[in-house]
Amino acid sequence: MRILARLAALLALVAGATTAQAQQAIRLWPNGAPGSMGAMQPETTATKAPYGRITRNVSDPTLTVFAPDPKIATGTAVIVAPGGGFHMLSIENEGDGVAKWLNSLGITAFVLRYRLLPTNDNFGMVLFGRLMNRKSLVQAITPLRPLATADGAEAVRYVRANAAKYGVKPDRIGMMGFSAGGAVTVWTVMAAKAASRPDFVVTMYPGVVGDAFNVPAKAPPLLAMAAKDDPLVGTDPVRVVDAWKAAGAEASLITFANGGHGFGIAKSGKASDAWTGQAQAWFAAKGLLRK
Repeated sequence: MRILARLAALLALVAGATTAQAQQAIRLWPNGAPGSMGAMQPETTATKAPYGRITRNVSDPTLTVFAPDPKIATGTAVIVAPGGGFHMLSIENEGDGVAKWLNSLGITAFVLRYRLLPTNDNFGMVLFGRLMNRKSLVQAITPLRPLATADGAEAVRYVRANAAKYGVKPDRIGMMGFSAGGAVTVWTVMAAKAASRPDFVVTMYPGVVGDAFNVPAKAPPLLAMAAKDDPLVGTDPVRVVDAWKAAGAEASLITFANGGHGFGIAKSGKASDAWTGQAQAWFAAKGLLRK
């Protein structure tokens, strides 16, 4: 029995590795991304306490494709933009893990590695310092904003142009962003032309979205979610929803009694754990879970 158990574990490990290898990563800008943040260290992905698995120093943006079981595929696609204060990407808790959950709903997911600020090994201290000084953080990301926005728009354009290849419908391509990724999602909608604008958006505790809102008249429906005890986002989720409504677009805000910031897909035993059920219900109401 012990030998059989070890064999089963080995087979599961091999199967997991095969699945990971099968995930396709696409360079958004094969001829080089427009604009630059200057010299960057090589992109890295590693597990770093207390952040979990993170990616840093993205200068060559990519989309990683997570396809659902064809038997339950709905034809809906979601581009997932992880957060991380523009210094890193919470690539598992707000990226790959979210993509796998979307797959369980029959949604094809594309995890976006958008461009980030250049960082060294002291990135944690630098990020903490900037989070404690919002003006400093805003100044740091100002030159990055158009680059990350372009990555978001190009991600939507790519998925829409290749909808048939991935078995998705060109009018059912959404974007879901967490924290800084939520800001990238909002910026993408505000800046992109119709061809590269998502059809629906979910912003999870969006932060540092900026003061000026230029929401297009035909903005896609938006769902925003955040915890009431989030110490970082301030009024940004409310401001985003209010700006959407002021432009005549559909927007909803759901808040949870607790959960803090950056709860992502990981379960914490707090009220924010309910966000996946709320998002699923919203998708269903929009007809996004029908084939």
